[in-house]
Amino acid sequence: MDRKQQHIAIFTTASLPWLTGTAVNPLFRAAYLAKDGERRVTLVIPWLSLIDQKLVYPENITFTSPKQHETYVRRWLEERTGFASTFDIRFYPGKFAIDKRSILAVGDISEVIPDEVADVAVLEEPEHLTWFHHGKRWKTKFRYVVGIVHTNYLEYVKREKNGRLQAFLLKYANSWLVDIYCHKVIRLSAATQEYANSIICNVHGVNPKFLEIGNKKKEQQQNGTHAFAKGAYYIGKMVWSKGYKELLELLDDHQKELAGLEVDLYGNGEDFNQIQEAAEKLQIVVRVYPGRDHADPIFHDYKVFLNPSTTDVVCTTTAEALALGKIVVCANHPSNDFFKQFPICRTYDDRNGFVEATLKALAEEPALPTEAQRHQLSWESATERFLQVSELDQAVVKKPSKSPSKHFASTSLNLKKNMEEASAYVHFLASGFETSRRAFGAIPGSLHPDEELCKELGLVTPMSKQGSKNVGSKK
Repeated sequence: MDRKQQHIAIFTTASLPWLTGTAVNPLFRAAYLAKDGERRVTLVIPWLSLIDQKLVYPENITFTSPKQHETYVRRWLEERTGFASTFDIRFYPGKFAIDKRSILAVGDISEVIPDEVADVAVLEEPEHLTWFHHGKRWKTKFRYVVGIVHTNYLEYVKREKNGRLQAFLLKYANSWLVDIYCHKVIRLSAATQEYANSIICNVHGVNPKFLEIGNKKKEQQQNGTHAFAKGAYYIGKMVWSKGYKELLELLDDHQKELAGLEVDLYGNGEDFNQIQEAAEKLQIVVRVYPGRDHADPIFHDYKVFLNPSTTDVVCTTTAEALALGKIVVCANHPSNDFFKQFPICRTYDDRNGFVEATLKALAEEPALPTEAQRHQLSWESATERFLQVSELDQAVVKKPSKSPSKHFASTSLNLKKNMEEASAYVHFLASGFETSRRAFGAIPGSLHPDEELCKELGLVTPMSKQGSKNVGSKK
């Protein structure tokens, strides 16, 4: 199929106004894939009923209809990109799992895209989207399926009760499902779980506003103005696992060497009060503030961004800080590999290295980034990388060859296909019963959308489907 005729459907696990990575990055991806008009793009995002909206969305923001929600999303995006979005937005029914702090799909969300236009699917967090999927097999519904792995769920599960056993089981479940449902897998960094036939590439960019602010700082430096009058800061979700534990421990252990250092922390989260109390006990001045948009003018004059977190896959705020022209001090960790190409990124291997890198960063002025370096952080560059590694920049998306002249290869491919189909059927059966779904952690009653979700999204009610339902047959 010619590239101009491609229809790319991007399915993701979250939506604005929840400012999480899987809400923001797929949104920008859709905008920039559609920008040149060479392909048709649809972004498929979760719709939550009012009770779940109140649990998830900040500042009491709620929506009474999908249309109102879509208007909010488009306005937020266009304020940041500066151009009108041309992609479509569709909604699938979702429910918020309080225990997982995640939105889970309800029913067969592949049905959102009509069969006649089901061409390419991009699954943002493919393991998350397929854990409880019950419906058409993604590889059957779509001609080509690309998974983008955002999150290292194994690290999160390890912190729970019986975490190591759960992580062991989850690792194999994720590998099994992603292999069944995806032709191609892109891992944002080596900090994610390994998957067969996957490729590591950061296919994310930064909000264009950050590059604009960084360019103004560059102009100030070129004019001889003191562009960065403040010291060090960190911004991130205020939970201990997002680097706050490591940062406060480093500051506590090296208060003598870092005497005179002042650090400002910004974020919202369930551990805000605990982090604030711990910061007040330090001799070093550490101020804790509620979260703000990283593009807020309050951040423009900081010189050094401290981020010791090792739980991210690719830290969005680190990329934003680099775009703003700041010196970044971060751990020498696979999640930061992409950032090492920038001269203003300083990595450290141990506690003494952190002290040395921090003091050196505070004593220097950030080096002016080149245009090529700035481009690497942009969504234009991220889109180019995505099209290349997903092979969607080719005129024809190739499927595995089944040439009859290569009997052995053909037999091997047929065997793999048969095993894959058998695995998909096993998953289809297991995901079709309420008891087995709940045993594996699904939200009760999530096999089909309830009447409220159906009414809000204009879907056929579950009762209307009962006559045609046949759990024992393959859809």
